[in-house]
Amino acid sequence: MKFWILWGFDALVALVPIYFFFIGLADGSVSSFNIVLWLGIMGGLGAVLGCSLLLRRLGHLALAVGVLLVLATPAVLSLLFFLVVLISNPRWN
Repeated sequence: MKFWILWGFDALVALVPIYFFFIGLADGSVSSFNIVLWLGIMGGLGAVLGCSLLLRRLGHLALAVGVLLVLATPAVLSLLFFLVVLISNPRWN
């Protein structure tokens, strides 16, 4: 159960750069100059999600959860930061 919750969260997190990639393709900001960077990001996201499924299928559940935590940890920390900013209403001056 823990694996699938993390995998679902990571899949949602992966949708954010995929969305910006397709928006960038539409408006021309993804070009031959930076396509290698975008492909690296997409490959890394696919590797995390795909390798975790492979490791789970091979019976290495703890390792699969560890791979998923590589993407989930910064995402959760970013969400907590934005939540604190929204709740505390800080003065930025």
